[in-house]
Order: sequence, then structure tokens, then C-alpha cells
Amino acid sequence: MELQKFLLSILLLLGFLSIIAQSIRFEIESGYTKCIAEDIKSNSMTVGHYSVVNPSQGHPLPESHKITLRVTSVSGNSHHYADHVQSGQFAFQAIEGGDYMACFFAIDHHPRVKIPVEFDWRSGVAAKDWSTVAKKGSVDAMELELKKLTDAVTSIHEEMFYLREREQDMQQLNNKTNSRMALLSFVSLFVCLSVAGLQLWHLKSFFEKKKLI
Repeated sequence: MELQKFLLSILLLLGFLSIIAQSIRFEIESGYTKCIAEDIKSNSMTVGHYSVVNPSQGHPLPESHKITLRVTSVSGNSHHYADHVQSGQFAFQAIEGGDYMACFFAIDHHPRVKIPVEFDWRSGVAAKDWSTVAKKGSVDAMELELKKLTDAVTSIHEEMFYLREREQDMQQLNNKTNSRMALLSFVSLFVCLSVAGLQLWHLKSFFEKKKLI
């Protein structure tokens, strides 16, 4: 019974990871850019595969169906660039943590066309090539699943610490924003009261002059 529960937990966890790593398909109109963000932890491996989907099976892709891709880090450093291609891939280790951007640009074409693109972007444990691990290690199916589970648990553990750090950063930012808003409110109130006082002083001076006349 315990073994069945253990195996069920493995299957559920691996199924969850496979959903996370599932590729996406989208369309880009000629002359436009579409960006996709991926939150990657520092020192994590990330792998991406992209290709233009052929709208007419059995025929070569038209020349208009070419894209340009640039992958940049949080600070704007470029990790991958491909110009006027129909497919490609990239792989690198994230030096800094945060949102990495993959921006696709479709070359300008008249009349405008919509280019379907399939994009598979994985990071962390999902980016690991388990088939290669199985071949190199000569492990059986159960041991391979255990290796997957171990890496998944490690990844989730690191993700929890990473999210906790992000939460602390957001809390500090929230506190700074509240302090600045309080200071701004105080300054605004001081300015309003000063203007109101000047207006009363001006009206008082005006009516006093009227009485003298």
C-alpha cells in the first residue's frame, strides 16, 4: 500500500512537471514583436526550442515565414540571437535570477501574414535530458524515476527559498513605497494648507483695502 502511494506521488509530480514544461504555440503578425517571459533562478540551466509551423503541410515554408529571436536577461544581457530563421534552439546557464525575455520579431511583409510559432522553453529540472541520463548511467526504469523525483524535490526546495527571497524583496519595496507615499501626502497637505493660507491672506488684504477706499 505504501509502495502504491509512493509510486502515485511520483507519477503525479512528474505529470505536474510535464505540464509545466509543455510547449506553447502562438502567432506573430508581420512587422510585429511578441515577447515571452520566464522566471529563472540563478545558476539554473535553461533550454529552448522554437520553429515556425508550416501552414501548408507537404510544401516548403514560404520566404515570408521567417522570424528573429533575441533572449535577454533581467539586466538586458543578450544570451541568444538569431536573425531571419525558421527554427533554432538555445541553451545557457542563468547567471542572475529573475525574468528572462524571449522576444520574437516577424519580418515585415506585404500583405501582412500571421506566422504560427511553436516554442518550448524549459528551465531547472525540466530542462534536464533524462534519456541521456538513462543511457549514461545504465539505470532501470524505477531508478530513473527516483532520480527524477530527487531532482524534482531539490528543485522545489530551491524554488521555495527563491520565492521567499522574492517575497522579502517585494515586502521591502512595498514598505519603501508606503513611506514615500506617506511623505508625498504630507508634502501635498503642507502645500495645500500653504496655498489656502496665502489665499486667505490675499482676500483679507483685498477687503481691508476696499474698506479704506
